[in-house]
Amino acid sequence: MRSLKFFGASSGIGKSYAGSGNRPEVLRRETIVNSARILLGAAAAGMAPAMYGLLTGAALPFLLATLILAGASLSLTMAARGQHDFAAMVQSVAIMVSGLVLSIADPRLADPGLAMALMGPVLAALLGPGTMRRLSWAGLGAVLVIGLLAGPVGLVDTLAEGQWLMVSSATGFLVAVGVVAYSAHRINAAYEVNDKAQISAYRHLIEHVQDAVLRFASDGSLLMASRSSERLFGCQRFQLNGSGIGERLHVLDRPTYLTAFADANQGGRNRTIEVRLRRDDPHAAQAMPRFIWVEVQLSPVLDRDGDDARYEVIALMRDVTERKDSERAMADARRVAEEASQAKSRFLATIGHELRTPLNAVVGFSEMMTSGIGGELSDTHREYAGLIHKSGRHLLEVVGMLLDMSKIEAGRFEIQTDQIDAGAILPACLPMVETLAEERGVSIVSEVEAGLPLLNADERVCRQILLNLLSNAIKFSHEGGQVSVSVRRQGTAINVSVRDRGIGMAPEALKRIGEPFFQVQDGLSRKYEGTGLGLSIVKGLVELHGGTLRAMSEIGAGTTVTVLLPINGPATKPGETADILHLHPEPTTAAPVTWPNEKRKAQ
Repeated sequence: MRSLKFFGASSGIGKSYAGSGNRPEVLRRETIVNSARILLGAAAAGMAPAMYGLLTGAALPFLLATLILAGASLSLTMAARGQHDFAAMVQSVAIMVSGLVLSIADPRLADPGLAMALMGPVLAALLGPGTMRRLSWAGLGAVLVIGLLAGPVGLVDTLAEGQWLMVSSATGFLVAVGVVAYSAHRINAAYEVNDKAQISAYRHLIEHVQDAVLRFASDGSLLMASRSSERLFGCQRFQLNGSGIGERLHVLDRPTYLTAFADANQGGRNRTIEVRLRRDDPHAAQAMPRFIWVEVQLSPVLDRDGDDARYEVIALMRDVTERKDSERAMADARRVAEEASQAKSRFLATIGHELRTPLNAVVGFSEMMTSGIGGELSDTHREYAGLIHKSGRHLLEVVGMLLDMSKIEAGRFEIQTDQIDAGAILPACLPMVETLAEERGVSIVSEVEAGLPLLNADERVCRQILLNLLSNAIKFSHEGGQVSVSVRRQGTAINVSVRDRGIGMAPEALKRIGEPFFQVQDGLSRKYEGTGLGLSIVKGLVELHGGTLRAMSEIGAGTTVTVLLPINGPATKPGETADILHLHPEPTTAAPVTWPNEKRKAQ
């Protein structure tokens, strides 16, 4: 006997659910209504003989017909209101009460009344939910107890004579059995309809899915291939039988496929692999094999009987050639970009070194000329020599920036960390930018927090960071402006903040801060000179220390650049962390075998 839990029989299911394509639920509800009609028809048909028996002094047939008629009518009423579970319960109760009446009327222990009452829980199991089934079996227990206690007393004289009792018992039992048989038949039909509908839906899904679907038997033979497999392999499905799949695998990918198939077939594990398969082209002029990349998902069918039996395997195959081509193109593009970046870094480094030597000579000799070492110069010549010296130093700074940037990008810029006084960095840098600040009439306001801890960093690099920030702030400040610089502690880092009240930057430009060669005012008509490498070098040097660079700016209000350098430096100091316990000690290196230097003598 099949349970109707599969049909979702519950009081919470409404009419809309039954009419939304749930065919088994519709058949269940139709079965409840038809069962009530059968009971109603049987009661109506037996009402005339029952009234005749009532006139002759036998009240049992009329009582049974009345009970069945009332139960069937109430069941139809509940079904019309959409309460099909309650309607099924009413039918079950009516059958059990009728059986109880027959059992009370019959003095025998094993009477047809008890058999009729047994049909009530059977009907509830067929048509009702779990709660109704449990209640019906509990009710049957009460009926059995009452019947066994009242049966020996017998009420034949008051309810019916022997002949009427026999007819009533037989008729009631046959009606109950007929209702149960009809319900079981309809339920089996509902299962068959649902199974066929599911099989048809699965077949339609497999035949129309984009991925190729293949089913392999436990011995590895092909059982089924979907229609989309013809498009994937470029051949008819029957050509895949036998060794059709194995022959189409690329030779280098066959071990991978066989290993994955064995894991699914023998181990019952899901596997996903990517292999190359040959795709046929019947319209091609030449029979050159063309291989495509295919993603294969192998899933075992976990319904085997024996423990030693193998699993059937379902394979989903998807053409991923375009994705593989895109990945290969991206890898090639990345390789070309890396090679171009390396070539650019080598070019900058080479040009920088080639320019630095003659520029040092130009700067040195121009300085000698302005100082009068080679003889006194006229005022005009001294002015020219000063311009040469100034331009040469500017070019040296540019070359130095290019070399630093190329080293940072190539990952060859090394820092030498040591314990330095964080508060002494700013006073050492201020004299170096005083001349530039005086030329532009910019005042510098500095603030250093007292009691700063020692900073684990490269002092030369920290000075370069602060000098670049101060130079940028002075350069982009208005004449007569002010630049504020502060050094203080912020948590586990040293905060170096430089603020100017110059031209500021737009939010779009602020997002690009730190990009090499980026300048807010680009083009030949820009007002401010520079290469756009200052902040890029600062960002790279800060990141080498494990720090961060932040910037806030507003057009016309100025820019604030903040650098956070961790106090412990780019690497945590060993003394400030707990000792690490190695769970797996490293194997000791075996001592090299030394062979004795023996000289052999020829005999």
